[in-house]
Amino acid sequence: MPDDAALAALYQEIILDHYRRPRNKGTLVHADESVAMKNPLCGDEVELHVHFDGDTIDDVSFTGQGCSISQASVSMMTELIKGKTVAEVETLRTRFRAMVMGDTLNADEQNLGRAKALSGVAKYPARVKCALLGWNALEEGVRRHLDVEGPFHS
Repeated sequence: MPDDAALAALYQEIILDHYRRPRNKGTLVHADESVAMKNPLCGDEVELHVHFDGDTIDDVSFTGQGCSISQASVSMMTELIKGKTVAEVETLRTRFRAMVMGDTLNADEQNLGRAKALSGVAKYPARVKCALLGWNALEEGVRRHLDVEGPFHS
């Protein structure tokens, strides 16, 4: 088991990798929902494009610019949610939000995959909004698709 310093270095490398080589970046021509979000405090921007097949996220991509945290987070999120049902995505979104808010139980959640690398954001409250930007766009996109108010549930 790696020590805390080694784990922090590994997590930093994962974040930088997703920032430098974002996954699923680009416009999705056949998107059912496209949601643009901006963090006015720091200028981060994300536009999330989602294509659904019933209650499953069939395809997802994003465009945008901003800090390494916001862009890496949305890149990791797109990898994590592709092929998942709305219910599965809601569980992941809830756990990710709890993790970046400091919930250590969710920081150990295996289903979050590489997104666990963002668990350290909890130590920097100003960066939490950066990490949640893409996830907030996802929440809005699913809500629009389901045509519901508040957090989505299937």
